[in-house]
Amino acid sequence: MADAVLKRLIARKIVDVKDEPSARAAIRHVLLDNLHAEERLEADARQILLEHAKAIKDSAADYRQLFPKVKEKLARDRGFIL
Repeated sequence: MADAVLKRLIARKIVDVKDEPSARAAIRHVLLDNLHAEERLEADARQILLEHAKAIKDSAADYRQLFPKVKEKLARDRGFIL
C-alpha cells in the first residue's frame, strides 16, 4: 500500500523523492499509525456500548446501528478522520 501511495504522489508531482526506500518507510509508518488509531477507536466504541449494554437492551436499540454512530462521535471528538 505504501508503494502505491508513493507512486501516486510521485506521478502527480506532489512530492519530489530522493530516497524512495525512506519515503516508502515513512508512508508505511503513517499508514500503520492510522490503522492502529482506528483499531483503538473501535475498541473504545465497543467498550462504551458494553458499559451501556443494559440501557441499550432496555431501549430496544440496535447495536449494529449504534456502533458506527459511537465510533463517528469518538473520531470527531479526537480529530480523527474516518
